Amino acid sequence: MAVSIAVTSGKGGVGKTNSAVNMALALGKAGQRVLLFDADFGLANTHIMLGCNPTKTVADFLNGTASLEDTITDVGENVQLIAGGSGLVELLKIDDTARYRIVTALSNLQDKIDYMIVDCPAGASDSTLFFANAANIVLVVLVAEPTSFLDAYALVKAAHLEKGVTDFSVLVNMADSARTAEINFSKFRDIAMRFLDLKLHYAGSIPQSTAIRRSIVQRKPICAGETDTALAKTFGSIAKDLTTAPHSRHDAVKFF
Repeated sequence: MAVSIAVTSGKGGVGKTNSAVNMALALGKAGQRVLLFDADFGLANTHIMLGCNPTKTVADFLNGTASLEDTITDVGENVQLIAGGSGLVELLKIDDTARYRIVTALSNLQDKIDYMIVDCPAGASDSTLFFANAANIVLVVLVAEPTSFLDAYALVKAAHLEKGVTDFSVLVNMADSARTAEINFSKFRDIAMRFLDLKLHYAGSIPQSTAIRRSIVQRKPICAGETDTALAKTFGSIAKDLTTAPHSRHDAVKFF
């Protein structure tokens, strides 16, 4: 059965979409069939990072002019994308009925993929909480800044108290060092678990890197190139470990 991974963050600008894109590409190069779903409706930019321009997006599915399969675009080795639609105000106002339509349509694709990575909007929006609740694994991306910690805590708290999500994986991005990243994760975990009955799992860290910033500007993700670079190996290792992360234990409508 396919496994769904929701990539989230408490605030924007912490590298959530870049992490989702590179993990999808890394899994694809490892031989896994991956669907990358941009759920940041109306503000979608996953396709921009991938340097592609899909002819159809989830907006076409929701307005009935295309099936969800019609919106799929090949973007890498074993990797396909469903774009979220950028600059479309109507997509910012969708309700749970529309979200259930999307989940139902995605569930029909499970025999064709091994993993689905969902790039959720930043913050504790209705869409983020809905899709995080529907995923097997929830990954929270944060950086070692007070505002990132506070917003990530607010997201985790909302997902746990409102949706019953029990397990979260945490990726520390833009880290000064691996050791510092682990220390920052431990601080975040201790704060969250002091007040909430949940579990946080360390997913690893991505270093502060000019190469990553350059790859974003050039619209050429790190994992779209050579797989033997240090950064590509880091994303690959994180993606591989994440596939075995504990699943959240709660009753909910799931993607698969």
